[in-house]
Amino acid sequence: MLPLIVHGHGDKPRLFDLPESAVLQVPIEHPEHACLSRLGVRWYAVPAVSNMRLDIGGIRYPLAPFNGWYMGTEIGARNLADTNRYNLLPDIARRLGLDTTRDRTLWKDRALVELNIAVLHSFEAAGVTISDHHTEARHFLTHIDREEHAGRTVCADWSWIVPPLSGAATPVFHRYYDTAQRYPAFVYQPKAQTDSACPSSQQTARRDPAGTSDSPDGVTSHDGSADPRG
Repeated sequence: MLPLIVHGHGDKPRLFDLPESAVLQVPIEHPEHACLSRLGVRWYAVPAVSNMRLDIGGIRYPLAPFNGWYMGTEIGARNLADTNRYNLLPDIARRLGLDTTRDRTLWKDRALVELNIAVLHSFEAAGVTISDHHTEARHFLTHIDREEHAGRTVCADWSWIVPPLSGAATPVFHRYYDTAQRYPAFVYQPKAQTDSACPSSQQTARRDPAGTSDSPDGVTSHDGSADPRG
């Protein structure tokens, strides 16, 4: 797990390692295919975001971390499946005995569905809250209906609302959305190292509590994800 970085005014960044016991991780297992369980994949239970700014009432809060719960496709269709992330689909397809010699066999699609089944099953078995994309799509349209009946417009980005798995099978796919920016809102902001006097990874940083270190490795950029294989 990546450390917490605390940067006070006029001070150097300080890095605090998190003990493994502080982070709940869910082993990913398939209810029918034991071969997928043997991959040894796991994922952390709570998604947290700390790099967005909260704009509310004309005031900008640059430090406004928040968390929620996962929708299964965030893990199964993106984090574990994207070719520039953990790219597990080829391995899963081979374990399932799928023909990966041609795209026309749709091996990627079949492997993707089984991976997402495994994610939903594993979180539910571990007693960790998670939602599926079909349920959340219906919930979102119900929200839109309620807001429109109250005379309010719901703004959304189609590319964020439509799930990365079976998009056309969900009702959110078949309509457009107002993309105007409304407030209050969480918005993206410049990275801390370019928006403040925070030293770069080439400068000194302090790490606590695992032995004080002045190595710049402590602030090396990572993708923010825990290694799913342990």
